[in-house]
Amino acid sequence: MADQTHVLRAGGAALTIVPENGCRIGSFTVDGVELLRQGSHYGSFPMVPWCGRTKNGQFRNGDTVHQMPQDAAPHAIHGTGRNTVWHAAPGATDALAGFYYDLVEPWPYPGRVTQLFELTESDLTITLGVETYGDSFPAQAGWHPWFLRNLGKGGQDAQPSFTPAWQEERGEDHLPTGRRIDPKPRPWDDCFGMPDGVDVTLTWPGELKLRITSPAEWVVVYDEQPEAVCVEPQSGPPNGLNSDPRLVTPIDPLEVSTTWAWESLG
Repeated sequence: MADQTHVLRAGGAALTIVPENGCRIGSFTVDGVELLRQGSHYGSFPMVPWCGRTKNGQFRNGDTVHQMPQDAAPHAIHGTGRNTVWHAAPGATDALAGFYYDLVEPWPYPGRVTQLFELTESDLTITLGVETYGDSFPAQAGWHPWFLRNLGKGGQDAQPSFTPAWQEERGEDHLPTGRRIDPKPRPWDDCFGMPDGVDVTLTWPGELKLRITSPAEWVVVYDEQPEAVCVEPQSGPPNGLNSDPRLVTPIDPLEVSTTWAWESLG
């Protein structure tokens, strides 16, 4: 049986959300042109309650060490939300929809994750929230969109443009070493610091310009595969549950948003 989908439309934009497959965006088209790599593992998925790799699948909360599945051995990667069935929240419209799921094993703390999609004729805003039902715990939230490198209309490949304050030095284990270095040229599978907020533009010359922004201060850019370019705003760096923990407390939930704004160049 095929996954159930929820479609939002505004002007020439259409967004297909697949709540049964990690509440990922399965398709995002502007004027009929697909911008996301297709496939059940691609599109754009939320990374929650952690982003990127967590070292050896372990994180500490106080004196307690927790073990997550090592699905990118020896590390745990991209959280559990992308492999979870989400539920639709009431109040959806043609251009707005919300979804949620409750945190369960292997995540050791009870809580709820929410995701809200708001589509207009010129932009899409997505908001992720994480709240606890009890004890405080460290968490992260972000997104992993697979933007097509080439839109398939005979045009040029996407050109990323951004000005980070630094690049996190990447060790042989693919985790940040803790050193901040000057940004290196592509190709990248790297985390960058943008303390004034994420601001990255993808330009398909003569076709489309897409600006990805977020109040989050970290972005991973991955362009080592020929099919796609990933621009991943996130609330903390890879392994941040350990190196830069942000506690979710009963009075201080985690909330982060991102906006994709597009402009036709054709």
